[in-house]
Amino acid sequence: MSGPRTPYSASGTRSIVLVAGAGTQILDVAGPAEVFARCDRLLRATRPARRPAYQVRLVSANRGAPLVDTTTGIALTCHCHYSGIRAAPDTLLVAGGAQVETCAFSSHFLRWLARLGTRAKRVGSICTGAFALAAAGLLEGRRCTTHWEFAERLAARFPSVQVDPDPIWIRDGNVVTSAGVTAGMDLALALVEEDHGAQIALQIARELVLYLRRPGTQTQFSAPLAAQLAERRPLRELQLWLPGNLTANLATEALAERVGMSTRNFGRAFRREVGLTPGSYIDRLRVEAACLMLADSTQKMQRIAAQCGFHSPDVMRRTMLRVIRMTPDAYRARFGPRTQ
Repeated sequence: MSGPRTPYSASGTRSIVLVAGAGTQILDVAGPAEVFARCDRLLRATRPARRPAYQVRLVSANRGAPLVDTTTGIALTCHCHYSGIRAAPDTLLVAGGAQVETCAFSSHFLRWLARLGTRAKRVGSICTGAFALAAAGLLEGRRCTTHWEFAERLAARFPSVQVDPDPIWIRDGNVVTSAGVTAGMDLALALVEEDHGAQIALQIARELVLYLRRPGTQTQFSAPLAAQLAERRPLRELQLWLPGNLTANLATEALAERVGMSTRNFGRAFRREVGLTPGSYIDRLRVEAACLMLADSTQKMQRIAAQCGFHSPDVMRRTMLRVIRMTPDAYRARFGPRTQ
């Protein structure tokens, strides 16, 4: 993540306020909170006397009692109602949820959010929490993202906001926004990296079994997720077969023959049901496989390229630049194993 580090010493405690409204998705709250809590535990394990790395407070955007219901049916008891937070925190994050998506906020809440958001060192959203930031005027003229399913709605409701539905998280100045659900953990890891360095962020990712820690430039539309959109059984079966056969002949003609369709009909049906051309879909599968190997091994680029079905390391490099806007060397330098 680009941008200046917050002006604190390594032993300082950063305050984080996480706002949740009615009908929130529990992972929008629990995921980032666990990342910050894990950072605190790891740092204090090496220096027990140090101050906590983060103080996280969950606050309710609801009227009345500080209790928030979630889509799971499990209610969250918040530390307090939002009106109980008067001082601007270091980081203010708004989680997504039904109340956020419909902008069912009181004018008092929006004034509170605008006031604290403009004073916080960082302000951001998880998933559809971007609707709240936009309603409070905090995204005016800024580039942001949200869950792809809500991107058009956000752009239509707030025309002055530059909505990019593709990246999993975006930073514009001191404003950070993320895509759906698990992308909130990627955003939290990026904030930890900014505060405490890449090594501690990587350690947290590994402990939480986030084996592929994703840069903000990575697209929301990964090939395995897109596979859920296929309707025809032959196409679904092909998509299940592809990840384990990336070195096979995956030319469109060969794939069409495999599913018993003409080349033209196959190409049209695949794009209509999956949302990507066969070539783009395979490129994403190969890039995701390469990212896993780059993050978890020290194998040479030539070998990784061959195992992922690329004709050469140069082809792998060009494809990764196109799909995730990072070269293999840059991806390994940021997310790969650390050498002693």
